[in-house]
Amino acid sequence: MKRYVSVDIGASSGRLMLAQPTADGRLTLEEVHRFTNGFQLKDGHDRWDIDHLIHEILVGLTKVKARGINAIELGIDTWAVDYVLVGFDGQKLEDPISYRDRRTSQAITELTSELPKEYIYEKTGIQFQDFNTLYQLYKTDRALLAKTDKIMMIPDYIGYVLTGNAVTEITNASTTQMLNLRVGLFDKDLLAKVNVSPDQFPRLVESGTVLGNLGHKWHRQFDLPETEVITVATHDTASAVVGTPGQGDRWAFLSSGTWSLLGTELNVPENGLAAFHENYTNEWGAYGTYRFLKNIMGLWIAQCVRRELADEVSFGELAKQAEAVRPFQQFIDINDPRFVNPANMTAELQNYCRETQQPVPETPGELFQAIYSNLSLYYANELQKLDQILNYHIERLNIVGGGSNVALMNQLTSTLANVEVIAGPSEATAIGNVLVQMIATDAVENINAGRQLIGKSFKLKHYYPETGKYGDILQQYQQFITSQV
Repeated sequence: MKRYVSVDIGASSGRLMLAQPTADGRLTLEEVHRFTNGFQLKDGHDRWDIDHLIHEILVGLTKVKARGINAIELGIDTWAVDYVLVGFDGQKLEDPISYRDRRTSQAITELTSELPKEYIYEKTGIQFQDFNTLYQLYKTDRALLAKTDKIMMIPDYIGYVLTGNAVTEITNASTTQMLNLRVGLFDKDLLAKVNVSPDQFPRLVESGTVLGNLGHKWHRQFDLPETEVITVATHDTASAVVGTPGQGDRWAFLSSGTWSLLGTELNVPENGLAAFHENYTNEWGAYGTYRFLKNIMGLWIAQCVRRELADEVSFGELAKQAEAVRPFQQFIDINDPRFVNPANMTAELQNYCRETQQPVPETPGELFQAIYSNLSLYYANELQKLDQILNYHIERLNIVGGGSNVALMNQLTSTLANVEVIAGPSEATAIGNVLVQMIATDAVENINAGRQLIGKSFKLKHYYPETGKYGDILQQYQQFITSQV
């Protein structure tokens, strides 16, 4: 049986997950290596240490080899929108800048003074976020772009360094807000506005494309298994959606991690006026699908608050403390830009409550109840909007990722949104990464068969609405949010 390794790298950590089929037709998944990630201020900007990430992947592969595994398939997924500029000598020109860097804070306003938002949305179907690649490139020094031979998204660059082969995988490329929905290529008009040309991007490829074998130089430096790299759905959310065991019609997904991505899987993009006004996005998915979704701040807020508590308490214990606190004591627009990268998240939350004349959360339990209950309110509100745009009611919400383990938030969301919530698997991103590898190597027939395999292999938990428990709290929240605009 083939062995598969998923490299899944997020904003705070990365890991290598080893997957293999079992004799009884299930799939096992095991973490073999974990490492830290994070941006640091360097040369005036918040930057990722991309060389560190590549080194840790190779260290992880030595651990796979140490288990007596001599040959594997490998897929890489990371976060979206960030990129590496590669010079004509094939080397990176600088460490990539993080999407949380403040350089793009006014970029949407500046660029859309030249090109109307409606024009950009009609072309791309992508929601407006000031960290999209379009605005990052708009703020990049023109002299630096003139020295650039190739622009590579983060996972594509890692694959290039490992194999020597360069591609641009579509699920991550679509998040740039520079792909044209109709022609399926980079839009020349948008690229011209940010001083780049289509030939500065490696060729576009679909998820499941074989990239090549690990370079010989890495085998000389490390004791590695023979490795074939497959370009999976390289945007981690795209992999998470592949790894979501949605069945039938009228289901939505919530990929709940540092970011919360809430939406549904479509075969045809939805970029009409209603979607535009609600700032929904049509990111390209694996196998001809579109991820019609809303980008929400997510558990980043909880991660920051826990870190400010000196990480002395586990997320599990913090959830227990939150359960002892009455929910909905304050309404917070958790998607407010002030929460993107504040100096102190706890203080920012508390200041928000003071400024809006609401009870201020002080204890860890109060803070985490405020976070989880307001995330649930936001999810329920967005599910209503999704119903309106699609003109049908979402009946089931599949929550995957780390947030699927937060029972308090899952139950609140089910009740507020009046939907069944199916929580799990928490490792959907790694699983989706592996499924694309398995489909590419004919170990699994297609995505439907893969999702059936997930349901058979991993434990899922169901939550059902508690009818009438919180009265009109969602309507009160909606009125509050409207009043803040």
